[in-house]
Amino acid sequence: MRLVFGLVLVVGLGLAGFAVYMAQAYVGQTQAALERERAARANAVPTVKVYVANRDLRYGDRLTEADLTMINWPQTAIPAGAFGRIENLFPEGKPRFRTVLRPIERFEPVLASKITEPGEDAGLTARLTRGMRAFAIKVDVASGVSGFLRPGDRVDVYWTGSADRIGQGTGDVTKLIETGVRLLAVDQTAEIDPTSTALLARTVTVEATPQQVAALAQAQATGRLSLSLVGAEDDSVAEAVEVDMRRLLGIEVERVVEAPVERVCTVRTRRGAEMVEIPIPCTN
Repeated sequence: MRLVFGLVLVVGLGLAGFAVYMAQAYVGQTQAALERERAARANAVPTVKVYVANRDLRYGDRLTEADLTMINWPQTAIPAGAFGRIENLFPEGKPRFRTVLRPIERFEPVLASKITEPGEDAGLTARLTRGMRAFAIKVDVASGVSGFLRPGDRVDVYWTGSADRIGQGTGDVTKLIETGVRLLAVDQTAEIDPTSTALLARTVTVEATPQQVAALAQAQATGRLSLSLVGAEDDSVAEAVEVDMRRLLGIEVERVVEAPVERVCTVRTRRGAEMVEIPIPCTN
């Protein structure tokens, strides 16, 4: 009987020790998990909810609520023009769609600069800056930078024509007339897509002020226009440029210097029937 009692006591003590060990292990694991969670919270970045596209969208596509997904975005890195409320994207009482002006990749935030106003189509009127106008320029392979122009690029515009028509008498002259003009469309394409294949355009449509439009129209009617592509990161301002044949060939115009004419003063006197001029010193 004592043997059985002693055996039960030993087994009970063993089970109690095992239970204590398991409890300590559980408490240790729980504390470690809590420490990891606290560390993760300390390193967590504050986020806000913004709307992103749930599929790839291209120029001219319609953007509706079905194309949107709300995700958490770092609060300190929200792009300008992002939307956090559906009421801002589709205000009450207005059409429930917008049109894409620039490509939007999947899970990219939808920005105001890449879409039209509610209900508008992706025409040139939606892309014109306030106070600006659209003007078409005829180009060919040479004047159109060999087909490397795309909507969104900036170009300098050069005019080549005869200066004889305006009374300058120097033959053909090339002059820079506009700088940094933004292209709205190339032929019938207004999509801004840097991955698209270059096309040989026949016309390009630029954004210009009414004064620039008048200057471009006059230049196109009186001569030839050529375009020069401006670099994407180039923020320099081109200086006034004008080249004629003399400057191109390095011919300097000789200036004719007139020799001073010596002044001669005379008086006339009659000697009989003959009139005679007698030189005298000039007094003034």
